[in-house]
Amino acid sequence: MLSKLFTIGVAVAGAVLMTTTAQAEPQRGGYGGGRDRIECSSNDYRYTRCDVDWRSADLVRQLSEARCIEGRTWGIDRRGLWVDRGCAGVFVERGRGDHHGGDWRPGPGWDRDISLTCSSDDYRYRMCQVDVGRGGGVRIVRQLSNSACIEGRSWGWNRAGVWVSGGCSAVFRIDRRWR
Repeated sequence: MLSKLFTIGVAVAGAVLMTTTAQAEPQRGGYGGGRDRIECSSNDYRYTRCDVDWRSADLVRQLSEARCIEGRTWGIDRRGLWVDRGCAGVFVERGRGDHHGGDWRPGPGWDRDISLTCSSDDYRYRMCQVDVGRGGGVRIVRQLSNSACIEGRSWGWNRAGVWVSGGCSAVFRIDRRWR
């Protein structure tokens, strides 16, 4: 009888551990030149929280078919990084220092403004990779789609590039010296 109770106790403890392991451990290396990174997934379209002590984050790689839109399907708050509605991705802490070393200098022509066309085919999320650079910015030069291109809703950017969704298609200007 005692061994039966022990077995039931172990099974219950295992089930509790399995349901509370939604948090992922930050890992070093990979994306972001050695910065901490974390994979966080909304399994079965459920709200999930991943423990990080960051104040802000960048999505560097979307892993899900469901769209990851900052403020709607993922974000950071005082309790950490959260994802919802099927969003899964690799996230890095935003603005965590210069990891190129003090002697790094960009190559010739790096500070030129460049244009990039990025289109959300079939209303799907798409990331168009371009090095925006530290302190850079992005703006729309010309909208190409009939669907609205609204920053933060159907388009946005981070240091890794420009993302579009919801049918947004536009020519974007990348200004690497914005700030």
